[in-house]
Amino acid sequence: MADVTLAQRLRPYRVLLASRARAQMQYRASFVTDILGTVGVGLAEFAEVWVIFHNVDVLGGLDFTAALLVFALSNLAFSLADMFVGHLDQLPRYIRAGQVDAFYVRPLPLLAQLMTSDLSLRRVGRLSVALVALGVALTTADIAWSPATVALIVLTVVSGTAIFSALFTAAGGLQFFLVDGAEFTNAFTYGGSYSAQQSQQVFPDPLRIFWTFVVPTAFVAYIPAVAILDLKDPLAPTWLAWLTPVAGLLAWGIAATCWRLGTRHYQGAGG
Repeated sequence: MADVTLAQRLRPYRVLLASRARAQMQYRASFVTDILGTVGVGLAEFAEVWVIFHNVDVLGGLDFTAALLVFALSNLAFSLADMFVGHLDQLPRYIRAGQVDAFYVRPLPLLAQLMTSDLSLRRVGRLSVALVALGVALTTADIAWSPATVALIVLTVVSGTAIFSALFTAAGGLQFFLVDGAEFTNAFTYGGSYSAQQSQQVFPDPLRIFWTFVVPTAFVAYIPAVAILDLKDPLAPTWLAWLTPVAGLLAWGIAATCWRLGTRHYQGAGG
């Protein structure tokens, strides 16, 4: 009975997501063009990594293969989070259009409705680039494979996606106060994505502390990559990689607080 009840509760979200997917694929030429555009974005970011390591052998303690693993893990997590909750940074547009008020009158949680209000399938392109890069990195890197290694990779992808999803949710909650402050919150969401692609050793200590303990994007890819490849970084011991789920939970704790404060602050669009 509990399973049936859970299925019934999830059905409205499945219907919404399916309708969004059908709507995006209705115009196939436009859909394919959008996907090719996001593939281009992923390839451009990969080209940046390739150009750097075409000129230097090691940067921040990483060679090209290690940097490719960091790039792949961070882009995979960000692409998944961006696909499902990245549109929360469009919350000011929803507020001005009065759509948030319409969500409030429905018997469903506001955050869940916003998360299912859009499904950006075009981001599959960037996700595909990340998956290919991850496959190449894992097959060419010198990895001592074990069940623990496989578990750490899976845990990293899931936790990294949770961390980026939390950043988008926190940014959405802050929009109830800022309204037109998307550029400010983008510094933490998209800026966090960029920082997650880098070796943390290239940052000065204040920035490294910030991207590790304040906005924990270092846990998305770099710290797990150090453990997976058994690299040496005195500030990122191997055991720290297993705390990635803890970083994700803490990030969601902050995101939930920002969201709760934002929704309590909201008084309506005034329409």
